[in-house]
Amino acid sequence: MAQIFPRWTNAIPLYGTVFGGIAVVLIVFSMWFWMSPKHTDVGYSPAQPIPYSHKLHAGEMQIDCRYCHYNVERSHAAGVPPTQVCMNCHRTAKKDSPLLQPLRDSWEKGTPVHWLRIHKEGDYVYFNHSAHVGVGVGENRAAVGCETCHGRIDTMERVAQQQPLSMSWCLDCHNDPAPRIRPVEDLTKMGWSPPPGWPDRARAIAATLNPPGRSSGSYVENPDGTYSTHATAGCNGCHR
Repeated sequence: MAQIFPRWTNAIPLYGTVFGGIAVVLIVFSMWFWMSPKHTDVGYSPAQPIPYSHKLHAGEMQIDCRYCHYNVERSHAAGVPPTQVCMNCHRTAKKDSPLLQPLRDSWEKGTPVHWLRIHKEGDYVYFNHSAHVGVGVGENRAAVGCETCHGRIDTMERVAQQQPLSMSWCLDCHNDPAPRIRPVEDLTKMGWSPPPGWPDRARAIAATLNPPGRSSGSYVENPDGTYSTHATAGCNGCHR
């Protein structure tokens, strides 16, 4: 009986398996690499309703970050400055600028300026600003500087996200916080460099911390033999 299919069709399963496997690897790699926050989130810089320049305010004028983001040291959110904070200056400074018309409208009508949020964690992540800008207690008090997460804000005409804020990025810091912490008084200082002796001091302070991500401190054995999970260590530090 004559063959219906040519001989070369016998190789289809082999080639299909090989090329199918390669295709799966390429798809997984593409999604892992190009769909990661390093590519989808870093660089995000939406146009704001008012062209506010951090380069001017935080850079040239040296206005401390906490003047506008006044909740950052005592709240889970840094907070967006209300119109009142802006009008403290702009009732007299550039009070007729057409670029500030949305601000004046907000002041006169009692409606908020609809600033667009740039840095945002997923709804399933608990992030507390106050726990990061002030870590440790007593003589071991230190801080994670603003620029560690937000970059050199003082050089940005228009703010753009500088870090991926991904889980792996957070864990890198939580597993080894020493290189990211600095004296509390230098919290908002841009372009900060550690002074002589600080790296050793930072490592000593880091050893007293128990940040989320350090799995060795996630579970503590109680006197009765049971185990407790610390809210400040392990998965439930961020996923509550």
